[in-house]
Amino acid sequence: MSPVRVVVVDDSPTMRGLIGALLRRDPEIDVVGFAGDPHEARQTIKDLSPDVITLDIEMPNMNGLEFLERIMRLRPMPVVMVSTLTQAGADATLRALELGAVDCIGKPSNTIDARIGLGELAEKVKAAAGARVRPSSTSAPPTPSAEFGGSNDVIAIGASTGGVEALLKVISHFPANCPPTVITQHMPAVFTTSFAARLDRATAASVSEAYDGAPLQPGRIYLAPGGEMHLEVSKAGPGLQCRLRSGEPVSGHRPSVDALFASVASTCGSAAVGAILTGMGRDGAASLKLMRDAGARTVGQNEESCVVYGMPRVAYEMGGVEHQVSLEKIGPMILTLAEKKP
Repeated sequence: MSPVRVVVVDDSPTMRGLIGALLRRDPEIDVVGFAGDPHEARQTIKDLSPDVITLDIEMPNMNGLEFLERIMRLRPMPVVMVSTLTQAGADATLRALELGAVDCIGKPSNTIDARIGLGELAEKVKAAAGARVRPSSTSAPPTPSAEFGGSNDVIAIGASTGGVEALLKVISHFPANCPPTVITQHMPAVFTTSFAARLDRATAASVSEAYDGAPLQPGRIYLAPGGEMHLEVSKAGPGLQCRLRSGEPVSGHRPSVDALFASVASTCGSAAVGAILTGMGRDGAASLKLMRDAGARTVGQNEESCVVYGMPRVAYEMGGVEHQVSLEKIGPMILTLAEKKP
């Protein structure tokens, strides 16, 4: 298998050198070129035809978002965004993911921290090389479903690479009184507050970052905060609540989809619906099977509509996926399964 050919686009010579050196440590990656601004990058991409580019958001002459929009319109290709760890950087990165970037990684403020903070970049680049790249949709968002008929179910959703676009589409179907919903999306800590706000604008329900002890109630959707805690579901008297638990990564991640799904399986049993969306790796697959074995209904995103058919593929192969459908059908199907128990 040929190495993944990468072009690094960043206005900082120091950062270009650092990113290049980090990527070249991986024998499965070949850094074929560098560019210091979008104009140089355009010609470099034309000359070298890379498999993937890494793209800084803040650059002179034309910012990374403008350049990304042109790439996705004229020559769609896998892009991994490298963003400053600031609120403005988080907002811009989320917009980049909506525009069609495959993944993102935070850029620490100094070289020493960068060597640690960029440690996952090689894996993200390799995953991006196999991604299905789609330009951002210009179609109108779907109309939220009619008022939910009611049930005792909890909805649990897990996603990773490609999950920003996928989650926006899924919850845009949710009505204002949707079942209580918990979501784990692999994302750097600085980005999850902005992402929760973006999800909140996309649905008739109320979305926020989860906090320890948050009650699970109809019309509320909780997103796992990035960082040091796992989001789980636990009993709280007659009801249920969010629990943020510290601990080692599970299935290589913190927060982990497996940690969330396992808690839902043990706490909710058959009164739950689980959905696993696009993402590399296998996080969530084993515990979606636990949910199904406990009587929960389960859904997996199909290969054709995934950016990376990793997590849903493993879940399907393990027998955890009851229904495998396209992204456009997942939101309505989740609601139908929650409302109509067998």
